[in-house]
Amino acid sequence: MTGDGTSRIVVPEAALLALLGKRDENLREAESLLDADVHVRGNELTLSGEPADVAFAERVFAELVVLASRGQQIDPDAVRRSVRMLRDEDDGAESSPSPAEVLSLDIVSRRGRTVRPKTLNQKRYVDAIDVNTIVFGIGPAGTGKTYLAMAKAVQALQAKQVNRIILTRPAVEAGERLGFLPGTLSEKIDPYLRPLYDALHDMLDAESVPKLMAAGTIEIAPLAYMRGRSLNDAFIILDEAQNTTPEQMKMFLTRLGFNSKMVVTGDVTQVDLPGGSTSGLRVVREILDGIDDVEFAELTSQDVVRHRLVADIIDAYGRYDAAQETQRRPHAVSNAPRTGPPVGPRNRERRGR
Repeated sequence: MTGDGTSRIVVPEAALLALLGKRDENLREAESLLDADVHVRGNELTLSGEPADVAFAERVFAELVVLASRGQQIDPDAVRRSVRMLRDEDDGAESSPSPAEVLSLDIVSRRGRTVRPKTLNQKRYVDAIDVNTIVFGIGPAGTGKTYLAMAKAVQALQAKQVNRIILTRPAVEAGERLGFLPGTLSEKIDPYLRPLYDALHDMLDAESVPKLMAAGTIEIAPLAYMRGRSLNDAFIILDEAQNTTPEQMKMFLTRLGFNSKMVVTGDVTQVDLPGGSTSGLRVVREILDGIDDVEFAELTSQDVVRHRLVADIIDAYGRYDAAQETQRRPHAVSNAPRTGPPVGPRNRERRGR
C-alpha cells in the first residue's frame, strides 16, 4: 500500500472469475460494504481512499483471493461473511481463524455440494464436536445447529470412527395427541422426525439411506425409545432439546456408551413443553458446569444461514421480549400492598365521586 491510501492487488488469472462472481456480483457486494473505492483493470485490483479503509479492504480481498485460489465458489454471502468476521476481529474479538480458514473447512460432500461452516461461531461449534465427547449447540432457528451436527455424524460414519448414527428428538405434541392421529405408531411419529430425514438425504445418496436404516447403521427414533439403552460406538444427536424435561435430559445423557459422541441441539427461546414445565436444556449448563469433555457452543442471530431476514426477525423478537419484560416489572410494583397512611372516610367519599 502506498502512502496516499492506494493499494494494488494482482489476482491470479485462475482465481479472477471466482473472485468477481457472475456479472461482477461479488465485486458489487464488496463495494457496497467497504469504504474504500475498488477498481478492476485486467487482473489487477486498485483500492483507494483513507489509509485505514484501504488497509481493511486489502485484508478482505486477500481472504477472498485465498478462497478463490483454493477453487472454492464465492458468492455475495461469502463476501458479507468475510467482511463481518474481519470487522468483529477489529472490534476486539479474541484471536480467531481467518475467514478463508472458516469458509473452506469441508465436512461432507455429495454430488458437488459441500457442507461447510459459514461463520466463526459455526466453526467453533464444529471444532468443539471434534475434540469433546458431549457438545451442546444452543442458538436460534437457522443457525445450522442440527445440520452441522448431522454433517459431522455422516463424516464420522464414513471415516469409520463410529459404527452407527442415532438421531432422536422429543415428540412433545405426540404425547398428548398420538391417539387421535391416523396410521401406525411409526406413521404418527414420522412428522416429528421428518426434519432429520430431510437433512440426512442432503448428505447421503437417497438410495443408500433406506439400506442404512434397515441395517441399523442409521436409526431415527423419538427420545422415549432411548430409555434403558447403552449406546456404544455411535454418533448420537438429540435435536429440539429445549423440549426435554430435566429428567429426560438426564436419561438421554446417561445413555452414553464407549467410543460414542453426543451432540445436543436446541433453542431455549422456543420451548413447547406443556404447562410451563422446566426445559432440561435451560438447566443442564448449570448442572454440568465444570465437567471435563463437555462443551457448550453458543450460536446467535449473526450465525443464521437462512434468508437474511431470519436474523432480523430473531433480533426483532428479542427486542420485543425484552420490552415486554420491562413493562411487566412496573406492573408488579403497582400491585404491591399499599404502605401509605390509611384512607379516611372523606378521602373515600372524594374518590367515589
